[in-house]
Amino acid sequence: MADIVRHGRLQNPPFRPRSGHLLAALMAASALMLAAPGAALASATATTKQGSSKSGSGNNASKSKTKAASSGNARSPAAHGARASAKEVKEARGGKKAALAETKAAAAKPTRSKQARAAAPIQEASNAEARLIAVYEMFGRGQARPALAKARDLVRDYPNFQLAQLVYGDLLAAQVPPSNSLPDTASIAKMRGNPAMTELHEESRRRLQALRERPPANTVPSQFLALSTRSRYAIAVDASRSRLYLFENSDKGLKLTADYYISVGKSGTDKATEGDARTPLGVYYITSSLDPKSLKDFYGAGALPINYPNPYDVRRGKTGGGIWLHGTPPQQFARAPLASDGCVVMANPDLKQLLRKVQIGATPVVTARSLQWISQPQAEKESQSISSAINGWKDARANGNEAQLKKFYLPDFQRISKKSTEGISAVDDEVKYAQGKRVQLKDMSYLHWRDGDDTMVVTFGEVFEGEKSGRSRRQYWLRQGSEWKLFHEEILG
Repeated sequence: MADIVRHGRLQNPPFRPRSGHLLAALMAASALMLAAPGAALASATATTKQGSSKSGSGNNASKSKTKAASSGNARSPAAHGARASAKEVKEARGGKKAALAETKAAAAKPTRSKQARAAAPIQEASNAEARLIAVYEMFGRGQARPALAKARDLVRDYPNFQLAQLVYGDLLAAQVPPSNSLPDTASIAKMRGNPAMTELHEESRRRLQALRERPPANTVPSQFLALSTRSRYAIAVDASRSRLYLFENSDKGLKLTADYYISVGKSGTDKATEGDARTPLGVYYITSSLDPKSLKDFYGAGALPINYPNPYDVRRGKTGGGIWLHGTPPQQFARAPLASDGCVVMANPDLKQLLRKVQIGATPVVTARSLQWISQPQAEKESQSISSAINGWKDARANGNEAQLKKFYLPDFQRISKKSTEGISAVDDEVKYAQGKRVQLKDMSYLHWRDGDDTMVVTFGEVFEGEKSGRSRRQYWLRQGSEWKLFHEEILG
């Protein structure tokens, strides 16, 4: 196994089982054996016809990516792997199939009602992951030979996909008749304790968890109470599942269109200080898109910075910065679930999909320890209290009622605006700006965040009577008791 795993992550050499001892060790540390029964179960309960067809579409992937595999280059893992596969499968003909018995039995068990509930269909996150999931499903159904062929094609097309390499090796090992020799317990123990193997197993577990535990149909993350159609997409990150969910927004509401495997900080989540290697938790917006030509190869296909620390983070004394959504180095398809210095890291093919859809300043990014999913009616109900506060603030301003308007602001309220308001209180400035005119609020977005406090990020545009345009604002509200109070505002334009 030392030839397979080095320097913390799986390397590219092919899997070529040579002995009964090595086979025993491989299967003892197998990511496939760990995950396949769950994949089969998920396939029977959560996968819709649409989702299944998408997962299976990997067979039709473009062959343009296989040049390196077919060139005969001695360093190409795909070229070696294809030859090893043919050889091992030939040797295994007529061999025992006992290695699959347990998996088949697990797949045959009846599903629990909880798992059988309606769920959002599996989306094709990336072609590579969809194809890996198809391998798991085939193996879980006892289709070892087709799974092997699909895995061989996968590592040929994505030679830097370390988990796929490991699964391919597991499948090769499963094709070889078991040895009569005693297992090398020392080798097995060494493999089980190898950090790289541990990371790959955890990556496999989390990818399959996302397959098994789909969001309930017609639900959204609890943070997305309302989103203006000016934001065409929204992003939510579930750190516990190493998953990023992409939503398309329309006048019919948010629709889950894709989800992707991601990595977060080495030390987990809830960033508080500079250099703590944690990913922040909260409601953010994408602030820019960095050209990959201006970045080191380490960041892969590009980077999308977010506005950490946001005003709520600053209010709580959190420090640090430079939190991005970015890709991986060319030689690495994906990183371990906990691997970054605080950024959210995606496979380059996945990031490229995201780069084509996000809007600078308008795409919200929620990063949560674990996402909670709610129905649209529930979201509308939970938005009523902040909506009432916004309308009260608007009416007090229109009426020129300074005493009433002042009640909506915390003493340490801050405003960021291109126009200087130094020396002018927020209340005085608002009354002067409104001049008693009625205003229409439009394009309302309510993003809810609850941890120790209850906060709301509200974005909207306003147009006064008789005018064609007005301000766009982003306000940060904090619930105190039963009342909402403003502590920060940004005049966007």
